[in-house]
Amino acid sequence: MFKPEFLQSLDIVDWGYTSDLEPLSYDKYLSWLKDENHGTLSYLEGERADQRKNLKLVYPECKSALVFLFSYAEKKYAMEQEQLGDAKIASYVTSFGGLDYHYVIKDHLNKITEKLKESFPTLEAKPALDVLPVLERDLALRAGLGWFGKNSMMIHKSEGSFTMIGALLLNQELNLPTHSIETDHCGQCTACADACPTIAIDLETRTLKADLCVATYTIETFKDAPAPAGYESMSEVFGCDICQDVCPWNKRWLRHKLAQGALKPFDWSGLEMIRDTFLKGSMTQVAENIKQLGVREFKRLFKSTPLERTGRNGLLKNLLHKKDVSS
Repeated sequence: MFKPEFLQSLDIVDWGYTSDLEPLSYDKYLSWLKDENHGTLSYLEGERADQRKNLKLVYPECKSALVFLFSYAEKKYAMEQEQLGDAKIASYVTSFGGLDYHYVIKDHLNKITEKLKESFPTLEAKPALDVLPVLERDLALRAGLGWFGKNSMMIHKSEGSFTMIGALLLNQELNLPTHSIETDHCGQCTACADACPTIAIDLETRTLKADLCVATYTIETFKDAPAPAGYESMSEVFGCDICQDVCPWNKRWLRHKLAQGALKPFDWSGLEMIRDTFLKGSMTQVAENIKQLGVREFKRLFKSTPLERTGRNGLLKNLLHKKDVSS
């Protein structure tokens, strides 16, 4: 059905199929909400929490789903071979051509749908990304694409966790092979929790405390607010990769690629504005770069990138909480 070269051209490293429409971790998700571990992320509660109980509540015609892992590990590690400044931004920002990954993955899912219709003319498919009320990591779990790490990330045994999940909710069941649920391979490892500067990972429940997570604070908190303890000495100004950087499964991926000599030089085409504004010089210089831009100018320059979400003032908020950046 899918030729390997077609999937590879879309940066897909694995895919799976499931007709199980109900998440396995839904009760755990409700407990996480009840304990208020979602913090200020109110869009995860209420009606949108209820909808996550079954894929039919998102797409009434749904009978099955195809789930895809879009890897950005190669681009992440290629960029890290570059000489960059002091500030750090989440690696996915520069891994999809500088565009918001939602646009890129949705476009890829539409291409997959067209390819599917060549074999299944009556098929209808609804693209599903993390903007929909779907427990997308649980959907990937049911499709056999990995397991939940102790940092709550989906980890694939050979591809690690630097992946984005995209799915197609289908109006019919297809005669496709299914994978068994992947075994948990974290064992006694606590590297992710040990490395988190703000102690956001709860090892006992294997969940994330959103208000302590630097990714939440730097991306989802748009206005001035108290930063989680420990953030003032960090270099992350938009998102955070720390718990994934230390994961043995990601280190294993990198060792394998370096041994093969498979990492190509990073291509900065189309990313020059992000590089020159955020990834050169000191933290103070980055703050000055942003101060010189008005709100509208910032939005114009970074439209359709992940940085548009937080905006100029949100990013300044992040920078001005740093102990080595003057206001």
